[in-house]
Amino acid sequence: MSAILYDGTAMLGRHLRRVRHAPAILVMTQTMPIVFLLFFGYVFGSALAMPGSDYRAFLVPGMLVATAANGIMTGMFTAAQDTHRGVTDRFRTLPMSRAAVPLGQALADLVTTAAGLVPLALVGLAMGWRIEGGPLAAAGAFGLLMLFRFATTWIGILLGLASRSEEAAGQLGSATFMLPLLSNAYIPTDGLPSWLRFVAEWNPISAVATAVRDLCGNAPVPADAAWPVTQPVAGSVLWSLVLLALCVPLAVRRYARGER
Repeated sequence: MSAILYDGTAMLGRHLRRVRHAPAILVMTQTMPIVFLLFFGYVFGSALAMPGSDYRAFLVPGMLVATAANGIMTGMFTAAQDTHRGVTDRFRTLPMSRAAVPLGQALADLVTTAAGLVPLALVGLAMGWRIEGGPLAAAGAFGLLMLFRFATTWIGILLGLASRSEEAAGQLGSATFMLPLLSNAYIPTDGLPSWLRFVAEWNPISAVATAVRDLCGNAPVPADAAWPVTQPVAGSVLWSLVLLALCVPLAVRRYARGER
């Protein structure tokens, strides 16, 4: 365990230095959620039954969760880039833990995401969003966001290590933009057709978005929804733990095997 932590910390530093030397990628990944927040808040908000300020209070937690779900895209792209440029092959020859490289990537992504959520939350506050649930509840909401981001990053790492090329990983990563659209991140699901509502409510993003809204005091928990949405905190934790239990060992195994 100490070897994993020591080697993982070294890989964490490597990925953070990588972010520092590629500021354009960092700026793009941090500014796009803000652009989408402004677009959805002021364009789509005027077309919904909710008043504008109420919709923006509903939207901001959903956008925070959608940003956390983007760990799939960033994890996939970073892992595929290292894999297909021979970086992971060189790391594999070193006397270090096989789990250290993907762990370092996941931890570095967690650090940059935590920093990136700050400007997004500040823009949300400027748009009228408020945290009504108290500091402990807000800390719990932030913890759920980080746990979910950590889980989605491991999904991305696994897919990136298994990808056939950087281009394929980029195309598949871009397709993950659809996942928040099939959830309650941007709109309530009670007006959807029954089959689409079923899909949306069993989407892990819906459970996390509902939990963040509930903890921040922005919207009540729906009473007639699927279990992950009616019990959003438990559903969020359970979804995240299941994803980690599936993806972490598979990603480490894939990394240890190399390209096949």
